[in-house]
Order: sequence, then structure tokens, then C-alpha cells
Amino acid sequence: MQDYYGHFINLLWFFLIFFVFVLPVYRRWMLENARNNLISAIEKKRASRVITLIHRQEGVRFFGIPFFRYISIEDSEQVLRAIRMTPEDMPIDLIIHTPGGLALAATQIANALVRHKGPVRVIIPHYAMSGGTLIALAADEIIMDHNAVLGPVDPQLGGLPAVSILRVLEKKPINEIDDNTLIMADVAEKAINQMKEYVVSLLTANGMEREKAEKIAEELSTGKYTHDYPLTVEHLKEMGLNVFTEVPEEVYELMELFPQPVGSMVPSVQYIPIPYRRQENKDVLHG
Repeated sequence: MQDYYGHFINLLWFFLIFFVFVLPVYRRWMLENARNNLISAIEKKRASRVITLIHRQEGVRFFGIPFFRYISIEDSEQVLRAIRMTPEDMPIDLIIHTPGGLALAATQIANALVRHKGPVRVIIPHYAMSGGTLIALAADEIIMDHNAVLGPVDPQLGGLPAVSILRVLEKKPINEIDDNTLIMADVAEKAINQMKEYVVSLLTANGMEREKAEKIAEELSTGKYTHDYPLTVEHLKEMGLNVFTEVPEEVYELMELFPQPVGSMVPSVQYIPIPYRRQENKDVLHG
């Protein structure tokens, strides 16, 4: 009886270790392998470097505490590394799904995309807000689902719209405004001007006329809309952006392999981590 009880306890421990430690690691490995295989398939089909910047963050909780994921410096480091590992004339397909994030990180990614000599396409299956929109503006082509959206890129200071801080100066006498608000208003004015000029520089770098670029920058960066306002495909086309809606079916399949994380981290940026070399046969991507 005692031996039977001992065997039962050992078997219980085995199942506990398997389901708590081994099975999750195996499932994670399978998912990672499936993503890499699909990314590789998309690259071969489109003869491009595929990079993902995907933040699955809606409703994520860690020990009951909400956890949010945004474009970070780590993301920019990884994307820049992927771009460096790509031949200058090879197309890049950057798949984005993000609520935005750190302006510095988004700016670094946008700068690297603009400098890339090959065609750059940003693919948005669902949404790319704020910093994600800034990155999209650096692309030669923005490829969106019919129902996908971008968002305004107006600067935010301490969670407050910069343009709204400036309007305090218009609505109150100067002697009724505290010093801290005056300082914030000064910074807000600089932030808006800097963002507007930066958007113009991104658009003109890709061949857009300056007058048209300034009009788009004015609409996106000066607080015409709330920061979470969804800009549809139709709206973006009316503005004059180079938007297309032919999202490859494989991109939707890839998004299915980035499930909503539950208590575990999913990498935001992913690509096949090897340098690529152009070959004589343009149809062959991997040597």
C-alpha cells in the first residue's frame, strides 16, 4: 500500500512538472517555429525582409496587474539591427500592430526606414496609432486592411495634448497662469513645431512635394483631432498619402500566430536573424 502511494505521488509530481514547465515551453517553441516558418514563406514570396512590430497588449495582466506594451527603445534597437542586416536594395516589409509608444524609439525606426535605399512597405492589418503612424509615414507604401486605421501624431506632454496646453494661454490672462503651466506651454509649442517639421521631412524624403507634405503634417501633428482619433483608409487617401489595401493573406495568418499573451511575454519585433545577400537570381532570397 505504501509503495502504491509512493508511485502515485511520483506520478503526480511528473504530471505537475510536465504541465507547468515542459508543456508551456514546448508550446512556445512550436509557436515560435510556426512564426519563423511563415515569416520565411512571406519573404520568399515577396523577395523582401519581413520584420514584425506587434504589440498584443489589450487586457494583458501579470499577477492581476494590467501590463501594457508600447514601442520601446528595445524595439527600435531590434528593428535597426534587422535593417542593418538587410542589403540596401532589398525591399523591407514591416508589419505593424501597435498603440504607439516612445517618440524617440519611433523616430529612430522611421529614420532608418527613410534611409533604406530599397523599397519600404509598412503593412497594417489592424491598427498603428501615434508612434506607429509616424513609422508608417516613413514608408514608400502604406498597405492597410480596408478596416485598419492610423492615428494623429500630435505631441503629448505628461499625458496631456500639447495643443490643449497652449490654448490655456489664449483663454486666461497671463497673470492668472502659474509658472509651471507657462513652462509646459513653451515646451508644447516647441514639441508641435518639431513634430510638424519632422513629418514634413519624412514625407519629402520619399519624394512628396513640400507644400503637400506641410498640409498633411498640419493635419496630423497640430491637434486637429484627439490623439486616439481613428484615421481610415479613405481619410488617409483624401489627405494624399500613398495608401493601398492589398494586404497579403499570409499577414493575417501571421497575426493568428501572435495570440493575446496570458501571463507571458511575446516578442514585439521578429525577423529571421541572419544577414541576407542579393543573388543573381532575384527570385531566390536565401542562399
